[in-house]
Amino acid sequence: MRRQDKRTIPGGTTALVIVDMINPLDFPGGAAMQPAALAAARRIARLKERVKANGGSVVYANDNFTKWRMGFSEIVAICANDSRGAQIAQLLAPEPDDHFVLKPKHSAFFESPLETLLTKLQARRLVITGLATDGCVLATAMDAHMREYRIHVPRDCVAATSEARTDRALELMKVAMDIDVRTSRYVRM
Repeated sequence: MRRQDKRTIPGGTTALVIVDMINPLDFPGGAAMQPAALAAARRIARLKERVKANGGSVVYANDNFTKWRMGFSEIVAICANDSRGAQIAQLLAPEPDDHFVLKPKHSAFFESPLETLLTKLQARRLVITGLATDGCVLATAMDAHMREYRIHVPRDCVAATSEARTDRALELMKVAMDIDVRTSRYVRM
């Protein structure tokens, strides 16, 4: 059976994919990223409310920080207490109806159940947000593009260690993959 182009399948929902925002920011460059990450988190929180109000789903796709014996709730607890990323983790704390996948590498699709979850949610449009624009967000957007999802990466809902790195990654997504990178106010459900 030939796989259908998801862009031509009618219906479907929007899924907000929040990449690596539950994060202690304890890596080299984490301190430099923190102000932009906090600003992005505030916008993601508002976007999350809009997505849910319009019947969409929220999926946290998070690194496990090589803590292979921990679940997502334990990672949230660690990040929300006494870490550089605590304010962000508290602001974006998952709610009971949110979904999550732990990812072992950069792309949220690589060796994770994300694609299966998105199929079950009947998601056709992905709004990809998070950290880092030029790393995990870019890798996730590339994999979503290869899977023929409609994609929006709102420029005000992502962060990297510098604005220049964010700008380069967003330009690549826009030019090479025709991804919408306008701000979150332009996100359609």
